Amino acid sequence: MSFDQKALDSLRIERQAEPEVASGTPYKWFLIVVLLLAIGAAAWVFLRQGAIEVETTTAVGTSGGSGTGAAVLNASGYVVARRQATVAAKITGKVDEVLIEEGMHVKQGQLIAKLDDSTERPTYDLAQRQLESARINLRETEVRLGELERTLRRTEQLRADKLVSESQLDTAQSDVAATRARLEALRGEVKVAEGTVRVRAQQLDDLMVRAPFSGVVVSKDAQPGEMVSPISAGGGFTRTGIATIVDMDSREIEVDVNESFINRVHDEQKTEAVLDAYPDWVIPSHVINIVPTADRQKATVRVRIGFDTLDARILPDMGVKVSFLEDRKEQNTSAARPMVRVPSSAVVRDGETSYVWRVRNDAVERIAVRTGGERDGQTEILSGINAGERIVATPVEGLKEGIQVKSKAE
Repeated sequence: MSFDQKALDSLRIERQAEPEVASGTPYKWFLIVVLLLAIGAAAWVFLRQGAIEVETTTAVGTSGGSGTGAAVLNASGYVVARRQATVAAKITGKVDEVLIEEGMHVKQGQLIAKLDDSTERPTYDLAQRQLESARINLRETEVRLGELERTLRRTEQLRADKLVSESQLDTAQSDVAATRARLEALRGEVKVAEGTVRVRAQQLDDLMVRAPFSGVVVSKDAQPGEMVSPISAGGGFTRTGIATIVDMDSREIEVDVNESFINRVHDEQKTEAVLDAYPDWVIPSHVINIVPTADRQKATVRVRIGFDTLDARILPDMGVKVSFLEDRKEQNTSAARPMVRVPSSAVVRDGETSYVWRVRNDAVERIAVRTGGERDGQTEILSGINAGERIVATPVEGLKEGIQVKSKAE
């Protein structure tokens, strides 16, 4: 059977060649990606140039829960020593020796200075010799009395036997009576001499200046060779004190509170003290009492505050700031939240509401917070933000929710 070749050729299907893939297609996609990144970078730069410049800070967390209440009152005062004395001699005299230096610890009764005894010592020795002489005379008279009493007894016996006259008996009796009177007078003289010795010994002891209580010497006011006196004498050439001693266990704080706010203070109220010398050191303290009188000139009431724990760094006459805390009920310590503090300038108060501006992804968001105590320019945050979060340290005009910001440090 023969086939028509032309018919067969007409039935053949011609296959068209597939178009070649352009070899430059990956390069085009690369250019597109680069272009998009460039546009994004330009947009980011544009947005950053339009961002508000602010000062930021980080919320600081400290160990321990919030155990103190908010400060209801702030006052300034000084550290004082309840027990402090300028030690002086009891009598006027010249300093012979000073046995202390500033900063030295002394015990009660410890000798701290000696006055010149060139006058008192001979007087005391003379009184001692007078006492010894009076005692010798007393012993001599006692012996004489004993002899006369024996003579009287013999005379009485002889008179009973009518061997002596009545006048001889009278003479013996008179001698005994006179000697007894003389003996009593000598006993009185001995007591007077003993009293004189005690007085002279006390005057001699007054030349020894001793510490009235245990403490620390904070001032040495006299030197050997200077005249000292318990009263002001001799103009500016006579010292009235030798040293000043402070009982460091009696340190406390005295502050003057405006009488308009004294109703916020009560006995045993918790307080926090900050020394001007150590502004980062918060010292727990408490109210000892409120002095029951007011100063009409300053319209203030004095309040005494005691330290919960004394420290060697606390020195008398140091300036101190005190925050009186509100009473707060004890909370469950197991669920205590770490204390968070932020600069007080970061907290914005709007009526009864307080909030801060938190910074996230270079944008700000308004966060309501509950505040606690405030001291040293720091405010305690009870809830709202956590430690480590960035916030605006000092809010500026134009801050809105979601607006872009940049730190001044950038």
